[in-house]
Amino acid sequence: MSQIVEIKVPDIGQSTAVDVIDVLVKVGDVLAVEDPIITLESDKASMDVPTPYAGTVKEIKVKVGDKIAEGHLILLLATEAAIAVEAPKAAAAVATAKAPEPKTVSSTPVNEEKETEAELLHASPAVRRLARELDLDLSQIKATGPKGRISKEDVKAYVKNGMQAGGAGFNVMAAPVIDFSQFGEIEVSALSRIKKLSGANLHRNWVSIPHVTQFDEADISDLEEFRQSEKQKAEKKGLRLTPLVFIMKAVAASLKRMPNFNASLDPSGESLILKKYIHLGVAVDTPNGLVVPVVRNVDQKSVFQLAAELADLSERARNKTLKPQDMQGSSFSISSLGGIGGTAFTPIINAPDVAILGVSKSSYKPVYVDGSFVPRLVLPLSLSYDHRVIDGAEGARFCRQLVEYLEDIRRLVL
Repeated sequence: MSQIVEIKVPDIGQSTAVDVIDVLVKVGDVLAVEDPIITLESDKASMDVPTPYAGTVKEIKVKVGDKIAEGHLILLLATEAAIAVEAPKAAAAVATAKAPEPKTVSSTPVNEEKETEAELLHASPAVRRLARELDLDLSQIKATGPKGRISKEDVKAYVKNGMQAGGAGFNVMAAPVIDFSQFGEIEVSALSRIKKLSGANLHRNWVSIPHVTQFDEADISDLEEFRQSEKQKAEKKGLRLTPLVFIMKAVAASLKRMPNFNASLDPSGESLILKKYIHLGVAVDTPNGLVVPVVRNVDQKSVFQLAAELADLSERARNKTLKPQDMQGSSFSISSLGGIGGTAFTPIINAPDVAILGVSKSSYKPVYVDGSFVPRLVLPLSLSYDHRVIDGAEGARFCRQLVEYLEDIRRLVL
């Protein structure tokens, strides 16, 4: 007997709505378990959502351009099975489903007796979509429309008041609105989705975390000599042995010595959550902006393993095939601009981390050694840290510890 099954968006590791960029099926298509049905795009990755059931597509409830989140209805599927087979976790997206009940069933748990507070509020679909895009809680917005309805103007007023309040106790003068075309020819270029969402996160981190940046330098002449000696061995394995993997190992060793840097501040602000794992977020430059995939358990891996994993993550970041979980769980971050240039910069902390290391371009400098100046390869380092958690003396000590490891990598085995 045919049953109609609702296929909904599973847990995709996103707290906010994501874009539907492709609908891969049409009404009448016969699907097998795990066949992809739509493609979603978050700020940093694309993913296919598979069907957890086999059956025939009866009705499609989404279209390209829609923003959807976990639990959103994708399509109705007619299945002949009395109990549909639950699909295993797919690599592209996690899809979980319960066995269908008679008549209509849902692939995600639904409590029909309770409605969320947001659902009880009066607001049009357009207003709800705007609130989702801005990551706003509708219950916090004062309604001035007819019969207590929340209007777009109410949402805009809420955002404006929040900006004037600064969101963190600041009163900020609104930026002037200027028609730049009066001064000459202009062109308007839209920001990429990554830059728009990253920009909001960076702004929040900058205004809500008291940043201090400690600058230092490491003489990596000996490290570079060793790296060059191992280069051919790495190439035979199909790997690029970059200075970054050695920096990652030195950072991991420093974090073990100074665990306050491998932590997060409790939301109450009264406790520090010390992490027993070392997962490093590494900023990767892509055509659409910077993304920060996470390399896990860095302290437990060799430089060759790190080189292979870093190459894989970087390639997938540029191809926009990273999964959401690839960018979650960092305990410390590294932003390396050494391949581009520069002598120093102030990296913004990637909350909820409490510190981030900026790496600039190494260069040869005259260094006074044993009574004379000799050319040495010097690497500039910039450590930004959360001053609520780490004081200046700790920041300087961490940099010194890191420099010691980079200047003599033999210390890493002690």
